Amino acid sequence: MTARIVILARFPVAGQCKTRLIPALGPEGAAEMHRKLAELTVARVRESGLPFTLWGTGADEDAFTEWLGPLDFQEQPAGDLGERLALASDPAPVIFLGTDCPDLSPSSLRKAGMASAEGRYAIGPAHDGGYWTLAIPEKADWLFTDMPWGTERVYGETVERMKAKGIEPEVLETLHDVDRPEDLERWPDLTQ
Repeated sequence: MTARIVILARFPVAGQCKTRLIPALGPEGAAEMHRKLAELTVARVRESGLPFTLWGTGADEDAFTEWLGPLDFQEQPAGDLGERLALASDPAPVIFLGTDCPDLSPSSLRKAGMASAEGRYAIGPAHDGGYWTLAIPEKADWLFTDMPWGTERVYGETVERMKAKGIEPEVLETLHDVDRPEDLERWPDLTQ
């Protein structure tokens, strides 16, 4: 069975996205950064050839399709990130993806997709201790419950939970994401 990608994205409204970048870019600049990153993510996902659904928040389907073009859209339900990921994991296999890694490549997505379609787990660590993608072959709510989201412990805790169940995930390359003002130095072209 082919894995599908679930992109979790917020509509780029000033003051409501990339808020940790506001001190450096201002509300409009942070929203513009999010817009660029989301567009880049969707383009790379399309290049991968894998099917995807955009789980959006902050606007309706018409606003998202006007912005990003035709896509399979699902409004994000209420709840914390773990609750939303658990809901989005059915049906599996699924590859979870945010919109904040400029170095994301279609080949990395295909690698994650192959792993989960073949019954294996895959995870892409982020430099800040989180992960930029998680590919699962089956519904795995135990990976999302009581997780310290937004901390440097997310990747390590996720891998430990897998190992406790006898799962050795395929570890993809480590990518940097754009979350804080200091992250902007890696990609000066994104702020122009």
